[in-house]
Amino acid sequence: MQFTNIAENALMVKLGETIDISTHKQLITLQQLINTSRRCGLIEAVIGFTTLTVYFDPLVTSHSDVKKLVINLNTHNNEKVFTPVIHHIPVCYDELYSPDINYVADYHQLSVEKVIELHISATYTVYFIGFSPGFPFLGGMSGKLATPRKSAPRPVIPAGSVGIAGKQTGIYPSQSPGGWQIIGRTPIKLVQLNQKRPTLLQPGDQIRFYRIKSEEFMQLANGEGL
Repeated sequence: MQFTNIAENALMVKLGETIDISTHKQLITLQQLINTSRRCGLIEAVIGFTTLTVYFDPLVTSHSDVKKLVINLNTHNNEKVFTPVIHHIPVCYDELYSPDINYVADYHQLSVEKVIELHISATYTVYFIGFSPGFPFLGGMSGKLATPRKSAPRPVIPAGSVGIAGKQTGIYPSQSPGGWQIIGRTPIKLVQLNQKRPTLLQPGDQIRFYRIKSEEFMQLANGEGL
């Protein structure tokens, strides 16, 4: 465990050097312990691939006190059982919603059907939320689909677009620029700011994608069958 003071109100805790599910589970349970500790001065703990950044009020507590708290809580890390929330998310891989799926298939010398099969066969873990509100960085994609991001980003990518960049897959929760290779789209809204929990996905959640056709995509997008 390594500690770095990254701001007057923030302490970064590093638990590992590699991105793996074991480190991720440790981070998730430690994050939960910190966020529920009710220690005066703590604001929140934000998870990354191998790090946890703890934000606090410097007028109430200090880096050294937060460090002591984290070390103490981490001794109980293995005592807390973490049960992930599993989401089953529909994705339409039809041509209208997958402008880059042929590129991904050609890059790996696979058929489009094989790309889809590989993409829906995995169980993905939400490592953290970043880039834009609600954007999940997912681990667990088959290495057979790892594809470089586009050399020139698109100025507009529709909300719900499912993409690949390097060894990761992810979902654009809202319309934005982006350089990921788009292979499908989901009609499910990942962000609803008027809800008590505005983002559907949280770090530690798991995702299984399943395939739908254009007709079902439109029905779900219009609120039918939900």
